[in-house]
Amino acid sequence: MTQGDLARHHEGTGADSPRVAWRRRMREQVLEAAGELASVRGWDRVRVADLAGRAEVSRPSIYKEFGDRAGIGRALVERETDNFLRGVAEALEGPGNDVAACLLGAVSYALNESADNPLISAVLRAARHGTDGLLPFLASRPDPIFDSARSLLQAWLIGREPTGGAWRTADAADVAVRLTLSHMLLPAAEPDHVPELVTQAVLAVLAPA
Repeated sequence: MTQGDLARHHEGTGADSPRVAWRRRMREQVLEAAGELASVRGWDRVRVADLAGRAEVSRPSIYKEFGDRAGIGRALVERETDNFLRGVAEALEGPGNDVAACLLGAVSYALNESADNPLISAVLRAARHGTDGLLPFLASRPDPIFDSARSLLQAWLIGREPTGGAWRTADAADVAVRLTLSHMLLPAAEPDHVPELVTQAVLAVLAPA
C-alpha cells in the first residue's frame, strides 16, 4: 500500500493519520505536564524547558504546536475549564428530576473540585494571595468561565421550568454561579453546609413569592 493509499484509507475509515495521532498525543502530554508543574510551582515558575523534559518532547515541537508559552497557558486553561464545566453538567443530570437535589449535586461537585483538583486549587490559592500567571487566561477566553457556567445552568433550568409557570432562570443562574465562585475563592468555616445554602438561595430566586 502506497502512502497515498494509506492516507485515503485513514480518511475513509475516519481514523487519524499517524502524524495527527502523534500531535494529539504530544499535545496531551505537554498539557498534562503543564498542569502537574503549575499545581506544584505556580505557572509563573514553569518553563518550556521543564515541560519538554517532563513530557519527553522537544522544545521546537512544543513551540510549533502552541506558538509560545502563553499559548500553552491558554490551552491548559481551556482544557481545565472545559473539563470542569463538563463535570458540572454531568452533576446537574443526576438521577431523578428533583431540581433541588441536582443543584445540590452540582454545587457540591464544583466546591469539591476547587479543593481536590490540584491545578484549580493552586490557581485559587494564588488568587487569594495576589495573582498567578494563569488567571488572565480565565478572563481572556471567548466565553469566560463565569459566563459559560451561567449559560449552562440557565439552559438547564429552562429545561425544567414548570408548565404554566415562569421561573426567573437568568437571575437564579447568576446567583448560583456568583455564590459558588465566591465560596471557591473564600471557603466558608463550615463548608459542608454551603451546597445546601446555595441551593436554597437559588430556589428562592427561581420562584419568588
